Amino acid sequence: MQRVNLSTVSEFVFVGLSDAPEIRLLLFVLFLLIYLATVAGNITLLVAISTDSHLHSPMYFFLSNLSLLDLFCPTITVPKMLAALLLESREISFAGCLFQHFSLIAVVGTEIFLLTVMAYDRYVAVCHPLRYPSVVSAKLCARLAAGAWAAGLFNSLLHTSLVFTLSFCGPNKIQQYYCDIPPVLALSCSPTRGRELVILLVAGVLGSSACVVTVVSYIYILREILARDSPGIWHKAFSTCGSHLTVVCLFYGTTICTYARPSFTYSPHQDRVVSMLYGMLTPLLNPVIYSLRNKEVKCALSRVISRVRSAL
Repeated sequence: MQRVNLSTVSEFVFVGLSDAPEIRLLLFVLFLLIYLATVAGNITLLVAISTDSHLHSPMYFFLSNLSLLDLFCPTITVPKMLAALLLESREISFAGCLFQHFSLIAVVGTEIFLLTVMAYDRYVAVCHPLRYPSVVSAKLCARLAAGAWAAGLFNSLLHTSLVFTLSFCGPNKIQQYYCDIPPVLALSCSPTRGRELVILLVAGVLGSSACVVTVVSYIYILREILARDSPGIWHKAFSTCGSHLTVVCLFYGTTICTYARPSFTYSPHQDRVVSMLYGMLTPLLNPVIYSLRNKEVKCALSRVISRVRSAL
C-alpha cells in the first residue's frame, strides 16, 4: 500500500473579488466608503443614545448594543478584504482564520438573540404599556443583554470547535473574502457530514427558537392592535415596531440564506453577494432605518449635530 504524505495547512488564501487592477481599485473605493459610512452611522447613533437623556430607556439601551454589534461585524472582515483589493494580501494564518471565524459567528449569533430580546421589549411596550417600566427594568435589561452576548459567544465557541478541529491537509483557497463556515468546511480532508449535521441542528434549534419568540411577540402585538381598534393605533404601533421589524426581516433573510442549509448547496459567487448583504449593507442600513423611522432618534441626532457645530 502506497503512503501519501499529507501536510497540515498553516495558512489560508482568500479568492479575490476581481483580478483586474481597475476593478479592484473601484471595489476598494466603494467598500471603503461603505465601511466608513457604517462606522460613522453607528458611532453617531451610539453617541446620541449615550448623551441624550430622552433616549435613556430600555429600547435604546438594546439599540446601542445593536449598533455596537454593527460596528464589530464589518470590522472583523472588511479591513482584510480592503487589504486584498489594494495590496493583494490574500493570505491569513490558521490562527487568524480561526479568530476571524469565531468573532464573526459570535457577533451574528449575538445579534440574532438581541433582536429577539428587542421583540420581547416591543411586545411589553405595546401590550402592557402601564406595566412596562416595572417589567422591563434596568436590571432585566442588563441581564437580557448579557444573556444575548453570552449565548452568542457560546454558540460561536461550539461552531468554531466543530469546524477547526477538522484536518486541513490539501487545498487552502477559501472561496470567500473571509473565513466562513461553508467554504472552510469544503477544504477539510476529514469527513464533515456528521459535524455539518450538528452545526445545522444547533443553528436550527437556536435560530428557530429566536425566530419563534420574535414571531409570537408580533402576533400578540397584532392581536392587541386589532382588539383596541382606536384612532391612530396603527400609526403608533408602526412607529414603535416598524424599525425593529424591518431590521429583523433584513437580517434573518440574509443569514438564513447563508447558514441554514447544507454545504453541498454552497455557491461561491452567490454566497459572496449574500454575505455582503448581512456583513456590510445590514450594519450600514440599521442606523439609517432607526434614524428615519424614529422621531426621538432624529431629534437626538439633530441635537448632537447642533452641539458639534457649536463646538466647531
